[in-house]
Amino acid sequence: MAIKLRKNVSDIALNHTKLTLYMIPVFRRAGLLAAALAILGGHAAAQPKTKEVVVSAAVSLSDVLQQLAPTYQARTGDRLVLNLGPSNMLARQITFGAGVDLFISADEAQMDAASAAVVPGSRIDLLSNQLAIAVPDDRARRFASAADLTDVAIKRIAIGDPAAVPAGVYARQYLQTLGIWTQLQMKLIPAGSVRLALAAVENGAADAAIVYRTDIPTAAHAREALVVPVADGPRIVYPAAVIRTGRNPDGARRLLAFLRGPDATAVFAQAGFLVPGAPQAK
Repeated sequence: MAIKLRKNVSDIALNHTKLTLYMIPVFRRAGLLAAALAILGGHAAAQPKTKEVVVSAAVSLSDVLQQLAPTYQARTGDRLVLNLGPSNMLARQITFGAGVDLFISADEAQMDAASAAVVPGSRIDLLSNQLAIAVPDDRARRFASAADLTDVAIKRIAIGDPAAVPAGVYARQYLQTLGIWTQLQMKLIPAGSVRLALAAVENGAADAAIVYRTDIPTAAHAREALVVPVADGPRIVYPAAVIRTGRNPDGARRLLAFLRGPDATAVFAQAGFLVPGAPQAK
């Protein structure tokens, strides 16, 4: 079964090691945005014989969606085309008319930003998550609390761009709640996506990263130092909605129903995501 995967162009730098790449705010990459729009627009115009569902989804969902895609295709005959990236970039693509059937954002703000393109009545809260702190595997340690980030041994902390990337926005909210946001300012390295923040830890560009709990198991050279309890962290919501500019709205609705069904929710839960209605992690 063929699964089409289109990594968002803003995450091309995942395998690069230069620190400067992590510090480029994604909203400045106008050229990359235009390229992504051209890809999605051209794809929508192709009108393939096999029906496709174009999904723009937060990069933190990459692994679970790739895992679920073959099952969905086997059941429906629809082939998933995954456009993965930071939610703020995906929302901008949609507002500029990208041919997307389903949008899954990592926060409500970016779904709100694309609200004019959302099919009325289709928006739902699909998943939740928890913040976590990752450290390099060669310097693995456990944190008693996020206040351990103030330790002088922690010199560089990677987070998603706190002005735009959902994981960075959540991280800022959490650190502000703890009263250590200002204290940590000089240590912070803003990244274009949560996976780029994690990559900064893996390649030695950062001593720690604030990411999602579900991201850390995907890393070969990072370890979990702390998981923020649900009750202590910010409310993290992954909303999903059918998009007007897509060419397969029926397929988008089928996919959304599948993602809320028992098989998909079991995969989400196994990966560490929190599913509405299920018992929450502590």
